[in-house]
Amino acid sequence: MLSEKLKNHQLILASQSPRRQELLKSLDVDFKIKIKEVEEVYASNLKAEEITNYLAKLKAAAFENELNENEIVITSDTIVWHANKPLEKPKDKKEAIKMLQQLSNSSHKVITSVCLKSKRKEHVFFDVTKVYFKQLSLEEITYYVENYKPFDKAGGYGIQEWIGFIGVTKLEGSYYNVMGFPVHKLYEELLKF
Repeated sequence: MLSEKLKNHQLILASQSPRRQELLKSLDVDFKIKIKEVEEVYASNLKAEEITNYLAKLKAAAFENELNENEIVITSDTIVWHANKPLEKPKDKKEAIKMLQQLSNSSHKVITSVCLKSKRKEHVFFDVTKVYFKQLSLEEITYYVENYKPFDKAGGYGIQEWIGFIGVTKLEGSYYNVMGFPVHKLYEELLKF
């Protein structure tokens, strides 16, 4: 259905994330992957979705003056928002353990922004999912970090991995948003775009 609407367009996914690639594939659309190195720096006064909106647009800006008439580039950014500050990707094992200790026995928001950009227009949207974790023991956290090495994931965890199975007690919002793409919104926005 979406593929019919997009048959005269070439989708470009600007993401190395295997999860985003898998989720976009699940919409039954053809796309190619094109990566641009972008330094993900933002002003310290930005909060929550202001951060992800800004970074998604920044990633799309790297394709300025490069897109053909029929190309649409999709960029995205995800953060974990906890205790009024962002938790990004952990740099190492120690930082991943610290992040999961902070998330243990509390709730946090996972915010994903997506930017759709063509030669003529640009549209940014975001989604928020509230995730609740049980009290995680240091043993559980360490096991997860050592075995799953979640250093490419915001907040230091992947909901679709072991820690999600044993630790997440409740979700308010889209599960796929936590994985990195609010697929339901992406589908609607691509139809409109």
